[in-house]
Amino acid sequence: MTLKLRITLNSATFFVTLLLCNFLQNFETLLMGTIKLKNIRTFSYHGCLVEESKIGSDYSVDLEIKTDLRKSMVTDDLADTVDYVHLNKIVAEEMAIRSNLLEHVAQRIIVRTFNELPEVSRILLSVSKLNPPIGGDVQAVSIEIEEYRN
Repeated sequence: MTLKLRITLNSATFFVTLLLCNFLQNFETLLMGTIKLKNIRTFSYHGCLVEESKIGSDYSVDLEIKTDLRKSMVTDDLADTVDYVHLNKIVAEEMAIRSNLLEHVAQRIIVRTFNELPEVSRILLSVSKLNPPIGGDVQAVSIEIEEYRN
């Protein structure tokens, strides 16, 4: 009987220790903030069809990043946060470079964001082609990618 009780207590202690370790590992994530740029509109020339490379289409990009906003909340200084003007510039410049696939242009945006903004820990990106030429009444075709800094 005593042995069973001791095992139960040890199992409970082990479980609580695991929960505490998991919480501490994710504590930084809990303190993160989010910056969102919604519906960045561009006119670009992406697509596999020859016509798409000549006439272009309207696109919409949604970009969400995770970063630590604690310092900027106190200092009120742009240097202590991720400048959304910089994020918008990355999107606009990468959308201006022709790609066959939305996935390809999205990957370029993600790689460049991580390379240029080391304080970004996570990116959620959606790229949409508005009124795509797919032979039907479709408002948009979108891809969404979520990436975490390694």
